[in-house]
Amino acid sequence: MIYDLELINVGKVYDNGATAVSNFDLAVNKGEFIAFLGPSGCGKTTTLRLIAGFESITSGDMMIKGVRINDIRPERRPTSTIFQNYALFPHMSVRCNVSYGLDVKGIAKAERDAKVDRIIATLGLEDIADRKPEKLSGGQRQRIALARGLVVEPDILLLDEPLGALDANLRKAIQNELKLLQKTLGVTFIFVTHAQSEALALSDRIVVMNQGRVEQISSPHQLYTRPNTPFVAQFIGRNTIFSGAVETQANDVARISTSVGMLSGQWNSKAGGSVRGAKANLVVPAEAIEVHAGEGAARQEIAGEYDGNLIDAKLTGFDVVGHVSHLTATLADGRQVSLEAHVDKYRPGRFAIGSDILLSWRPSEATVIPAV
Repeated sequence: MIYDLELINVGKVYDNGATAVSNFDLAVNKGEFIAFLGPSGCGKTTTLRLIAGFESITSGDMMIKGVRINDIRPERRPTSTIFQNYALFPHMSVRCNVSYGLDVKGIAKAERDAKVDRIIATLGLEDIADRKPEKLSGGQRQRIALARGLVVEPDILLLDEPLGALDANLRKAIQNELKLLQKTLGVTFIFVTHAQSEALALSDRIVVMNQGRVEQISSPHQLYTRPNTPFVAQFIGRNTIFSGAVETQANDVARISTSVGMLSGQWNSKAGGSVRGAKANLVVPAEAIEVHAGEGAARQEIAGEYDGNLIDAKLTGFDVVGHVSHLTATLADGRQVSLEAHVDKYRPGRFAIGSDILLSWRPSEATVIPAV
């Protein structure tokens, strides 16, 4: 099968011996929106630069539509790059900025003007086409950068944190426009970001990186609900992680012995089979945890409903932000657990600060993964 982009065991080692990227494998279908996500220094921007040709790879192969591009110069690759600072020419009009890439390629004037007019209309830049970028807003400059990248009709558009300079409200609006534009044009996007919300909202698949290595490649929902590794469990979302040892595994449900009792969740099949006594982590998303009053005779009934996943805790924090209630529960060992749900579910006053509560979750909503 021929992919729009394929990275095969790609590695990058600098002259000083530092490894930036190691054993990177990825196959991207035409029209996919792929996000590279990870902490600063994880190698996501370096990988983007390797694809663009701004950095040379040390090992492996990179293919675009079946053609090996390892030794092809950046300007001859069927890619276009949009940087965080947009890199627009301040002395040029919007139209001239957009047409710059076509001018470099030597496209005839009539064809060039038609392409520029079409992309300017697509991105709604007609009214400012003759103005200079320095006089425009951040959102307008971002659209200009997109137009300049797309007008050359690349097979792959590379975006290096292109929304990082925008304020929160504008960033959200541009996210929506970017996703719609990508689906309309059918261009493959490779998007670098350190913002989880962006990656989860925009991409078809997310590549989570850590210290130059790929930790997991999954759809946003799969990544959020079924982490494969301890790093992903800690990095993505707001998870509570219980460490322990595997006691049993049957019908995809694993039970592990922890410091707060026997707990269960769905075994992550991508981790392979489990071994009794092996160290494991139980990962419980904040949204999966239910809160119950700590007093009363319903304890046994609750434990039965949630297959024994029941923990004693004390409510030590309660805040409402917009329509979301944020609760903090402290366990007997002093650990704090963050919980959240719609305010209709946990209204202020339902549980008093300092009161005893019970925490529960269904095994199907938690994930058990190997500890290492």
